[in-house]
Amino acid sequence: MEPVKKYRIYMAALSANMAYFSLGTVVGWASPTMPKLRDHTYDSPLAFGVSTSEEGWISSLVCFGSLMASPIAGPLAGKIGRKWSLLSSSVFFTAAYILLMVGGSIPSVYVARLFQGLGAGLAATIMPMYIGEIATDDCRGAVGSLMTLLMAAGILYVYIIGPFVSYMTLQWCCIIIPIIFFGTFIFMPESPYYYAIKGQKKNALKSLQFLRGQSPKIVEEEMNEIQKSVDKAMLNTGTLFDIFQNRGYRKALFICGGLLMFQQFSGTTAVLFNSQSIFSSAKSSLDPAIATIIMGLVQLAGNLLTPFVVERTGRKMVLLTSATGMFIALFGLGIFFYVQTFGDSSGLLWIPVPALLSFNAFYAFGFGPIPWAIVGEMFPSNIKPVAASFVSVITSLVSFVVTRWYPELNALGTYYAFWFFALCCVLAFLFVVFVVIETKGLSLQRIQERLQSRKHSISSNLSKT
Repeated sequence: MEPVKKYRIYMAALSANMAYFSLGTVVGWASPTMPKLRDHTYDSPLAFGVSTSEEGWISSLVCFGSLMASPIAGPLAGKIGRKWSLLSSSVFFTAAYILLMVGGSIPSVYVARLFQGLGAGLAATIMPMYIGEIATDDCRGAVGSLMTLLMAAGILYVYIIGPFVSYMTLQWCCIIIPIIFFGTFIFMPESPYYYAIKGQKKNALKSLQFLRGQSPKIVEEEMNEIQKSVDKAMLNTGTLFDIFQNRGYRKALFICGGLLMFQQFSGTTAVLFNSQSIFSSAKSSLDPAIATIIMGLVQLAGNLLTPFVVERTGRKMVLLTSATGMFIALFGLGIFFYVQTFGDSSGLLWIPVPALLSFNAFYAFGFGPIPWAIVGEMFPSNIKPVAASFVSVITSLVSFVVTRWYPELNALGTYYAFWFFALCCVLAFLFVVFVVIETKGLSLQRIQERLQSRKHSISSNLSKT
C-alpha cells in the first residue's frame, strides 16, 4: 500500500503552530518586561512604575482576552473554516505589539494585553481542531504535542532576548512572529473535515491529497471514511445542549475540561508570567535572567521529548509522570519559601533553580501538550467547534483567576501558592487514573465508540494505566 508522506502533515502542523509560537511570545513577554515596568527603568514607556495591582492586571488581561475570544472561536471555525479562523489570530497579535510600541500609558498596555488574549483564545481553541483533523491516527499524538513545543519555543525566544534588549526592541522582535505565521500558513490546506462538513468533496479530496501525498485512489478511500464519520456526526445539530444530552459527549467534556482545569491549577501561567521575579525573590546565586533562560530551554527540551514518547507509552502514562514530577517540584519550592519566611534558608538556596526547572520540564512533557491534543481527539466534527470553545472558556477563566490573584496570594506567603498548586497536581494524578481514557492508536471514530460505551469503567481505566 502507498505510504503516507507524513512530512507533509508535519509541515502543515508546524506552519499552523507558528500561531502557538506567537502565543509563546505573549506568555513569555511579562517575565522580562515586568521588572522594567515595575522598577521604571530608563526605557520603560510608562511615566511611573506599575503597582502590584496593575502588575496583576497586566499579567491576567491576556487570560481575560482569551476568555472573551473562546466562545466565538469555535463557531467561527465552523463558519469560515479552521484555517482562516487561525489566521485571524495573527491580526490581534500584530495589533497588540503595535499598540505596545506606540502607547505610553497603563490603559494602552491593558488594551494591548487584551488584544494578545483575543489572539491567544482563537489560537488555543482552533489549533487542536485543525491538528486533530489533518493528522493520521498513528501520528495524531505526536503532531498534537507540537502545539506546546512551539509555544515553549516562543517563550524561550522572549526569555533569551527580553532581558538584554530595550523595551522597544523586544516589541519589534515579537511582532515579526505573527507576520511570519500569516505569510506561511496562508499556503497550507484547510481541514478536509471542514470541507466534508460543508459538502465540498472536491476541495476535501485536494486537501487530503496534499496532506497525505498519496494517489487519488488511495485518498478516496480515506475520504469515504471521513465522509461517513461526518455524516453520522451531522445527524446531531452540534449545539452545547447536544453535548449535555449525549452520554459520550458529556464524558468527553468532563475529561477535557478537567484536564485543562488541572493544567492551569498547576500554576504554570503564574510561574511563566513571573519566572524572573520568582528567581529574584528566591535570592538564588544564579542571575534571574540567566535562570529564566535555562528554564525556557528545559521546557523546550521537555516538549521535544513528548512526541517520541506519547505514541509509545500512551497519553495516560505521560500525564501521570507529569503530575508526579510537578508535585515534587512545587512541594519543594513551598518548603523553601516557608523556611525563607520563618527561618534561615541560606542552606537551601540550591532548591529554587532545580525545582523550577523540574516543574517546567515535567509540565512541558505532559500536562502542557497532552490535554490540548486530547481535545482534538475527543469530539466528532459537528460538536468539536462548540466543545472546543466551551473548554477554552473554562481554561481561560481558571487561568485568569490564577494569574490575576497570584500576586496577592504571593504577598500573603509564596509557600501558600506553591503548596496549593502542589495539591492540585495530586488531584490531577487521581483524575487521570480514574477518569481519563487512553486514546493511543485509536481512530476518531473508535474514540467515540469508547466514550459512548457503558462498559468503560474505573476498573478498565486502571487496567489500561
